[in-house]
Amino acid sequence: MASVGLLYVGAVLFLNGVMLLGWVDARAAAPLNLFVGLLQVVTPTYLIFTAQGDPAIVLNASGLYLFGFTYLYVAFNLLADLDSTGVGYFSAFVAVCALAYSGLNFFQVGDNAFGVIWLYWAFLWFLFFLLLGRKMEPITRYTGAVTAIQGWVTGAIPAFLLLTGQWGRADATTAIALAIFGVVVFGALWMRMRPSQLTVSPESRHTVAESHS
Repeated sequence: MASVGLLYVGAVLFLNGVMLLGWVDARAAAPLNLFVGLLQVVTPTYLIFTAQGDPAIVLNASGLYLFGFTYLYVAFNLLADLDSTGVGYFSAFVAVCALAYSGLNFFQVGDNAFGVIWLYWAFLWFLFFLLLGRKMEPITRYTGAVTAIQGWVTGAIPAFLLLTGQWGRADATTAIALAIFGVVVFGALWMRMRPSQLTVSPESRHTVAESHS
């Protein structure tokens, strides 16, 4: 069941990525965020209620809420045209949690490939924090490209491997390949798409100045 949800996590990440790239209107992306957000709240709730106290199932299900709440938050933001800082700072919380889930996959669960995937997600949500919470608008297109790529690499492809029983057959090799891919591709994208100057928006600077006055 969680594997099915992961497939649609890939879909919404891809859609949100192309939205940030300017290829899809923001409000047009809201419905899928809403649908997948609801799915990623209903699914872990069902898994936890039927886990019969199995801590491994509860642990795996708990991480799904991070995605569900993020997509619901994004959907409401897009539909109501709300300020993005709430989603941004929630993304900072998610990024820290993702590091914890990565460590658990490496050292407790024994799934090294998903340990690397959680590092991917920690990096992605940190970018969301910078873009939405800190208003670093020059990284919009870079964040969009990373998001769209992660939709396939961390969502759709692992989901199909899980659904067909192929996941985990070469765990160490998959983890190394994912790590190399992430460093090379996202590093190359940064070199190509990096802004000439990284600044916080004037509105954000004004707010910070007022908070220290």
